[in-house]
Amino acid sequence: MGDDVGAVRAAVLTLHRTTGLPMVFGGALSGQDRLRITELVGNTTDSLNGLVVRQGNGLGGKAMAMGRPAWVSNYPCSAAISHDYDKPVGREGLLSILAVPIVVRRRVRGVIYGALREPLGLADRVVGAAVQVARDLEQDLAVHDRADEALAQLPPDTSAARWEEVRAVHAELRALAEQVDDLPTRDRLRRASLRLAAAGLDESDGSAGSPGAGGAAPHPAMLSPRELDVLSYVAIGCTNAEAAERLGLLPETVKSYLRSAMRKLDSHTRLEAVTAARRAGLLP
Repeated sequence: MGDDVGAVRAAVLTLHRTTGLPMVFGGALSGQDRLRITELVGNTTDSLNGLVVRQGNGLGGKAMAMGRPAWVSNYPCSAAISHDYDKPVGREGLLSILAVPIVVRRRVRGVIYGALREPLGLADRVVGAAVQVARDLEQDLAVHDRADEALAQLPPDTSAARWEEVRAVHAELRALAEQVDDLPTRDRLRRASLRLAAAGLDESDGSAGSPGAGGAAPHPAMLSPRELDVLSYVAIGCTNAEAAERLGLLPETVKSYLRSAMRKLDSHTRLEAVTAARRAGLLP
């Protein structure tokens, strides 16, 4: 849940910035059918902070149950929703409210809200912006889930064959990190890839193909994220063209990153660069 809360926080800030709505808030699921509001921008009271919204109740609960956006232009007078939360909403003075669920793999993960303190209809531009923020968050969470699943499926066996699978997952994590817009999520994916790389430093059996083979790790070179992205695909046997296709770059750009990485690693060939990066704990 912690990761979802952080992602919802970023979405709430983005929605407030892009729409200029007086109040924006949201929260992640804290159980199978309930939401806890934890992120608020523009609030004048704490009446909504920590509020638990159950599926089907109120506006947010209705959006959760339907799996699609819901809105009202006069909250206390609306006959389209239940009024379980009139008191906390009323203390904040909110009247026109939009609720957009965050749905990943058909499961609601959270809800973001935008609100006015006047009984006015929300402009299509505002509704569209809220839906787009939610869709972006859904994509980021889906990518995050995929990365977590890949890590969870890694076997404990550290044989050379198994490490090839680890290296493939590492390269995929690096590529996935570049596909997400949310900076905290991108950083977390990169840190996950570094954890995989560092795991090889614990291997001391010296077996062929094991990341730790070849002696103690030197002080790691300072490779840029893109240089490491390119090197991670080179490490699993990709050509420059194949690495470029997977990373969405031009082959010439990949070649430039690879040359830079080789220079920093004091290497003369691709293989030397990969070996040096593994010894430095930059690649598994």
